[in-house]
Amino acid sequence: MTTPTDADAALPEALAELADDFTSVTARDRLQLLLELSDELPELPPRYALHVEAMEQVDECQSPLFLATEVDGGTVHLFFSAPPESPTTRGFAGILHTGLDGLPVADVLAVPDDAPYRFGLAEAVSPLRLRGMVAMLSRIKRQVRAHAA
Repeated sequence: MTTPTDADAALPEALAELADDFTSVTARDRLQLLLELSDELPELPPRYALHVEAMEQVDECQSPLFLATEVDGGTVHLFFSAPPESPTTRGFAGILHTGLDGLPVADVLAVPDDAPYRFGLAEAVSPLRLRGMVAMLSRIKRQVRAHAA
């Protein structure tokens, strides 16, 4: 049994569990997990589905990805839009949605910037694709800070 490092302990519980799931399987199986999370990404509510211009585009993603955050009573809610034919991008959004949606503001802001690299995905996808997930996390934290101000 390994002892978690300080960096591992800094991930919120749901995100840490996902990281453990990803790193405990082969690179090929990581892609399958990513695909599953892609399929589980929730549909947008009408306020965003009908008004994608109200969301922020993440230009660093290789596929069109838009995101929005809301803070309600100190709880963060995340919304993502990515085309179904972009499973990697949708999978990254799925990781962040599963790991961060519903958390308190402070917990989301405390997520380490290197969190996207803790899923072992560098062996399965290109660095350019991972850059998109890093950008998503950065935008989420920036938007949450703006809502909390």
